[in-house]
Amino acid sequence: MPRYKISVEYDGGPFVGWQRQDTGPSIQASLEDALFAFTHERVHVRGAGRTDSGVHARGQVAHFDLVADKPVEEVRGALNYYLKPNPIAVPTVEIAPPGFHARFSANYRRYRYRILNRRTRAGIDAGFVWHVPVALDLDRMADAASVLIGHHDFNSFRSVSCQAKSAVRTLEMLSVRRDEEEILVDVGARSFLHNQVRILVGTLALVGRGQWSRRDVEEALAARDRARAGPTAPPLGLCLMEVRYGALDAGKGDDAEEPVDDE
Repeated sequence: MPRYKISVEYDGGPFVGWQRQDTGPSIQASLEDALFAFTHERVHVRGAGRTDSGVHARGQVAHFDLVADKPVEEVRGALNYYLKPNPIAVPTVEIAPPGFHARFSANYRRYRYRILNRRTRAGIDAGFVWHVPVALDLDRMADAASVLIGHHDFNSFRSVSCQAKSAVRTLEMLSVRRDEEEILVDVGARSFLHNQVRILVGTLALVGRGQWSRRDVEEALAARDRARAGPTAPPLGLCLMEVRYGALDAGKGDDAEEPVDDE
C-alpha cells in the first residue's frame, strides 16, 4: 500500500480549518472527498499543521495511503480536478519515504503573519491581511520580539483551550520587518501551541502601538498566564509558509512528543 506525500496550498477563508468537523467544510474533508471521487477509497489525509478557521497555507504538507498503486502525476491531476471549485491546490505529489508521517516527521514549521499598516483598508488583499490603521513602531516590535526567541514556557501565549500537556516550546525564529505598507512577522519552530503565533502577533502589535513596552512582554512571558499576554490577532493574516523534514528520527527534541501546531 503506497503512501503519498503531497504539498497543499489554500485560502482558509471559506473553511472551518484543516480538520474535518461537523460544523462546516474543511480542507481535510475536501481532500478526502476528492480522493474518494478519484479512487472510490475512503482514506484519511493527515496534515503537518492543523490550521484554524480562516488561516491560509502556501506550504502545507499531508500524506495518505491508497490500496491501489497510482502514478503520482495521475494522483496530482485527479486531486486538482476534483477539488474544484474549492480554493485548494495540490502542486506536488510524490511517494513518501519509509516511515514518513506528515505531522510527526516534521522538524520545522514556519508561519508568516501579514499586517497591513496604513490608514486605508485592504482592497485586493482583503481576507489575507490584518488591517491596523494606526502607525506601528517596527523597531519597538522587533526589540520586544527578541524576548520571545528561545526555549520558554509559553503558557501566556496559548489558547485556554489548548490541549498540549506542556507549554514549553523552542521558538527558533521570530522576525519583524516592513515591506512597504505591510509588516511581516515570520515565526519558526518545530511545533506550536494552539493560537501561539496569533497571540504573539497580537502582543507585538500592542508594543508597536506604544501601549506596551519590552518589559511588559518579559513580564507576560514570565507570568505563564494567558490573561497577562496580548489579544489573539485575527486568523486572516496568518499563513503556513513551509514545513521541513530532516532525518525521520530527528524529532526527538523537547517538542517532538507534542507537535500540536493548531494555528
